[in-house]
Amino acid sequence: MAFYENTLILRQDLEEKKLKDLKEKYNELINSSSGKVMKIEEWGLLNLTKKIKKFNKGFFIHYKFEGNNLTVNEIDKKANLDNSIIRSLIVKYKKLDTKNEFFKKPK
Repeated sequence: MAFYENTLILRQDLEEKKLKDLKEKYNELINSSSGKVMKIEEWGLLNLTKKIKKFNKGFFIHYKFEGNNLTVNEIDKKANLDNSIIRSLIVKYKKLDTKNEFFKKPK
């Protein structure tokens, strides 16, 4: 199994309940398709450098997980069909850094 990071950018006009539902949906999707979620980071509503599908902002959810090609293909397939997601990126790593959160907002 390999290590991956998946970043989802969700539409800026989603309700709080819908955001939680989507977060849980992709968490369960990774765990059910022979993967294991190691960490989930919510980066919140951030400005986009360029407009994506007429949106200036997006909610960012970042998953760090262990999985295989089946897991990645399943996430990619579901993300492309989900109209709440405006962008998705999956990156493969040799080793995951689960300690640092680079977009964590100071309290």
